[in-house]
Amino acid sequence: MTAGSADPAAIVRAVAAGVSRLVAGNLAPHERERMLDTLADLYAEQTDVRHPLAPFGDRPMHTRADLRAHFAAAPDPTSGIQSFAPTGMVVHRTADPEVVIAEFAYALTTDRGAFTVPCIFVVRVRNGRIVESRDYADSLSFARAFGQLPALAGALAAENSPA
Repeated sequence: MTAGSADPAAIVRAVAAGVSRLVAGNLAPHERERMLDTLADLYAEQTDVRHPLAPFGDRPMHTRADLRAHFAAAPDPTSGIQSFAPTGMVVHRTADPEVVIAEFAYALTTDRGAFTVPCIFVVRVRNGRIVESRDYADSLSFARAFGQLPALAGALAAENSPA
């Protein structure tokens, strides 16, 4: 899983596989650090990654350091995750050779049950690294799977309360 491949489909598959390994891989601390570096290295130093469906609004990430911090915040296996893997990935090529659209789901099992989280990533890869990505994922399904739905609902309700 390196940025050496210029194929956008291979790069987006590497991101999904790396996230899966990070979340469910039971990695030793040094392996986790290496995986964070590997994932961040799939992105250009200056990039534009967004999550338009994020429940609290999109917080764009513009550097590898931003992406590394984002990946470091992912749940780890101690949070009740038994499995976490991308499944059914179909990568659509576009008229622009730098851009692909990846449709897939993360299939995960936690101590709360089995969940499927649909995702669509629209990714631009230039010189073997992601320079732009729009990651559309079902945030509510992630919150349910990770037992965060009550906290999310509470935070959203508090955000809508008059000051």
